[in-house]
Amino acid sequence: MNLRFDLLIDYAPFFLKGTLYTIGFSLAGILIGTIFGLLIGLGKLSPYKIIRYPLDWYVTFFRGTPFFVQILLIYFGVVPLLIGDSNAIFAGVLGLSLNAAAYIAEIFRAGIQSIEKGQMEASRSLGMNYYESMRYVILPQAVKRMIPPLGNEFIVLIKESSILAIIAAPELMYWGRAMQGQYYRVWEPYLAVALIYLILTLTVSTVLNYIERRWATE
Repeated sequence: MNLRFDLLIDYAPFFLKGTLYTIGFSLAGILIGTIFGLLIGLGKLSPYKIIRYPLDWYVTFFRGTPFFVQILLIYFGVVPLLIGDSNAIFAGVLGLSLNAAAYIAEIFRAGIQSIEKGQMEASRSLGMNYYESMRYVILPQAVKRMIPPLGNEFIVLIKESSILAIIAAPELMYWGRAMQGQYYRVWEPYLAVALIYLILTLTVSTVLNYIERRWATE
C-alpha cells in the first residue's frame, strides 16, 4: 500500500471545511434535538392519550427506521414542502435534529422516571404546581443522570452525520468521497476521514468524562 500524502495535503482545506460542517451539523442536531426531546419526553409522561400516542408513534418511527431512509424522505419530501426546494444543509440539520429528538426523548423520560416519586409529592406539598416541581426539583436531579446517555447521543450524531454525504451536504464524508472520485484512490481519503472522526469522538468522550467527574464531586 503506497499512500500519497501529497494528495492528502492538497485536500486538507476541503477536509477542514468538511470537519467544521460535521461539527456544526452535530451541534445543531444535539441542541435542537434536546429541546424537542425534552418536550416530547414530557409529553410522553402525560396522562392524556391524545398527547401521548402521537409522540409514541413519532419515537417509534425515528427509532425503528434507518437514518439513511429518514434523510432521503426529509431531503426529497419534507424540505421541498417547507421551503419550496431541496436544501442539503437545512435537510441535514432537520434530519439530525428530528432523529436525535426521538432518542433524547427516551433519555429524558427515563431520567425523569428514575427520580423517586416522593420528590414530586414533597414539592407539591410545599405549594408548587406540577410544572414548578418539574423545573426546580425533578429536572435538576434527572439531568445529572442524563449526561452520559446525552453524551453518547452526541457521539452517535457525529458519526451519523456522515450519511448526509448522500444528499451532497458538504460535511467530512462528502469530501472523502469527492477525493476518492477524483483520484480513484481509496486508502488516502477514507483513512483520513476515519482518523478525523476518531479524533472528534475521542475529544468529545474526554470532555464528557471530565464533566461527569466534576458533577459527581458536586
